[in-house]
Amino acid sequence: MGSPFPRVSACGAEEAAQDSEAMANAQEAPPPRWHAPQEGVEERPEECLRLFNSLVDGKVRRSRDGEVVWERREADESLRNAPLLHTNVPFRQVPFVPAKGRGSKVVSWYICGPTVYDSAHVGHARNYVTFDIVRRILEDYFGYNVVYVMNVTDIDDKIILRARRNHLLDEYKQEVKGDLERVLSDCQAALRQALEKQQAMVFASMEAAAGEPEPKRRDELEVVAKQESLKLEKLRKSQDDLETQSNRRCLEGMIDTCSDALAVMLDKTRGKEVTDHSIFKAHASRYEEEFMEDMESLGVRPPTVLTRVSEYMEEIVHYVEKIICNGLGYVSNGSVYFSTQAYQEAGHRYGKLRPWAVGSSTLASEGEVGGDFATMEKRHPNDFALWKASKPGEPSWDSPWGKGRPGWHIECSAMASSILGMNIDIHTGGEDLKFPHHDNELAQAEAYYHCEGCRQWVNYFLHSGHLGIEGLKMSKSLKNFVTIRQALEETSARQLRLLFVMQPWERAMSYSATTMSEVRARETLLKNFYQNVEVAKRMADKAGQASTKRWNQLELSLQASLEEVQARVHERLQDNLDTRGAMDALCDLVKQTNIYLSGRGGSDALPQSLLLDSVERYVSRILSCFGLAGGLSFASTSTSERAQASHQVAPWLDAFASFRDEIRSIARGGGDASQILSACDRLRDETLVDLGIRLEDKANGSVWKLDDPAALRLEVEEKRRTAREAERLKAARKVAAKAKEIAKWERLSASPRTALSDRYSAFDADENPTHDVHGDPLDGKQLDKAKKEADKIRKQRAQYMDKEAQEPGFLDELRSERDQLVAQVEDVSLR
Repeated sequence: MGSPFPRVSACGAEEAAQDSEAMANAQEAPPPRWHAPQEGVEERPEECLRLFNSLVDGKVRRSRDGEVVWERREADESLRNAPLLHTNVPFRQVPFVPAKGRGSKVVSWYICGPTVYDSAHVGHARNYVTFDIVRRILEDYFGYNVVYVMNVTDIDDKIILRARRNHLLDEYKQEVKGDLERVLSDCQAALRQALEKQQAMVFASMEAAAGEPEPKRRDELEVVAKQESLKLEKLRKSQDDLETQSNRRCLEGMIDTCSDALAVMLDKTRGKEVTDHSIFKAHASRYEEEFMEDMESLGVRPPTVLTRVSEYMEEIVHYVEKIICNGLGYVSNGSVYFSTQAYQEAGHRYGKLRPWAVGSSTLASEGEVGGDFATMEKRHPNDFALWKASKPGEPSWDSPWGKGRPGWHIECSAMASSILGMNIDIHTGGEDLKFPHHDNELAQAEAYYHCEGCRQWVNYFLHSGHLGIEGLKMSKSLKNFVTIRQALEETSARQLRLLFVMQPWERAMSYSATTMSEVRARETLLKNFYQNVEVAKRMADKAGQASTKRWNQLELSLQASLEEVQARVHERLQDNLDTRGAMDALCDLVKQTNIYLSGRGGSDALPQSLLLDSVERYVSRILSCFGLAGGLSFASTSTSERAQASHQVAPWLDAFASFRDEIRSIARGGGDASQILSACDRLRDETLVDLGIRLEDKANGSVWKLDDPAALRLEVEEKRRTAREAERLKAARKVAAKAKEIAKWERLSASPRTALSDRYSAFDADENPTHDVHGDPLDGKQLDKAKKEADKIRKQRAQYMDKEAQEPGFLDELRSERDQLVAQVEDVSLR
């Protein structure tokens, strides 16, 4: 019976040489493809400008050694408006030219999608929203047609381990119901094992960093050491938390505290028993669905093509088989490994993105779980798995080498090649994927297309900068993450997108209260812009033909600002898609518009609607290119659209009718002005807020603006929270004052015997001291001094007695008032 897998033929050396010769002699090469700079050759900024000018004014061919050669010809104006992109090969900013040619607008793009083993966090949002913004700019601003391919990794070590361990943990919870002693013993053992392993990891990572002479690699290893130390710190905290939970006799609390360590221990003893593959599939399906919902919530444009690893198994097997036939992979004990040595001997360069990381087992194994990276099955430590032989407790698929599953990196090379072919314009992912994942992807693809002469599978490699929290990247393994859904409980999708717009896409950034505060300030500026423009246009429209259309200096100045900002935005977007700079320019235009509206507000002439339309359209266009349109737009729905939908009119009329009924009821009941004002406040802060209407009190009347109801509710709640805090502080000050007064009268109410008991031990019938605190009798001078002190106390007490005579029980009344105030403070705090 024949093999179900297609037969792959190896290319001969002679055939490969002919291909190489043909490529070298070609007079017209494909569009520019960027080669990594040679080792030891310093990259200079002026080279980028020289290269750009050569691209615009020249034609390209290649010499035999693979270097790019430029020949002058008539200027190609098609590149004048092309953006410059910072790509990681060749580690600099270069003009963007699609693979299909300078005149082409078709762009192929592959983005590494999620490994669906857990909920996506804000660090993932940084990557996917950031590249959604980049994609939208290329599509909506520069006019490219992007074929956007994203994978879903639904087969992976992390998915297998997490699904299996969750399953085992659920079974364990059923087993130990009510058995507190067993749970405590198991948790202690699990944490002890985890701590021993993690301490070894910390020591090994610190030792690796300390002994590394190469600066860049040492820097990365120091980050790894810091991350491992954080994991150790969190495990130690779990030990403390376990003691707390055990003291409370809380079984569920103990398991939750030690769930990760406990799952690892269970997996060691029972993992091989898990044979139901639906467990793994259901786990991946759940988190894939959750991820897609999160992307929709964040306004991320869907990909053109979505690929799942489980649906491309035949292509992956074929891909591995061809790499073996090309002499760049080898079979070992049922697994298949990529030969980095054979790859380099064949004329390829391994580690283009992070050459300094090559050779570090710590960095090369990052992202691998299960501890099998350093297996003895490999011929060289740098080699990596293309296909992993099946193990008990894991899902598997048939292959020419026996049952197994894909290695981590092969899936992207195979699926991207299947859809986009031998040359891809753009490949993107997070900064942490550069090495080993993307470097290994490149190696696999060039090995697969080796006979076709492929030396550059990806033309532009773009990586989004880390999103950091407390000095480290946000990561599930570090347990320092905020899920997207948790973030959306506190911030809006628009605010998160604006956060990423305001950061350079390729640089590390921080997720903190400070950065979010800046985002909210920008958001308020833009919201107010749309609201103020809408109010001004409404006023102008109401005046109709009676208002002048003549432009004066104010209009000329705003038009000049518009034109200047248009040029600045274009310049910023051309320069590596600098959204931060473009947003700064837009906000300058917004400020100039506010100046214009302020100037027109104090004059007889109303603002010019046509000019405001131009400014608003341009701001909206650029914000739309950033994905800040539709549900994430700052602009409100137009009045005409609302008027066309009768179901939207009803709430407005109902609100008006209800308010009228309330005012009539107050009037009929003989209510006073304060009740009417309270009703007006409720209309402003509750009824109109739910309708998305902001009502602002002005000196000469009220002004309404349309706004997002959710944002208004948050604003009103913040005002109420501020008012409650002010009320609480006021009551707290009254409590303090009352307590001070009570302390004063309690001090004055004390008799000499009570007031002086800490200094004297015996008193006579008149409460004059007779013995000191040690019980010794007082002599003459001491008696005189003690009597003076007693007389002073009697005089002070006379004040209390007079007060008590005038107001019997006044001190108890003061204490009661204090208790009422304390209750008031507590009540305000709980509201």
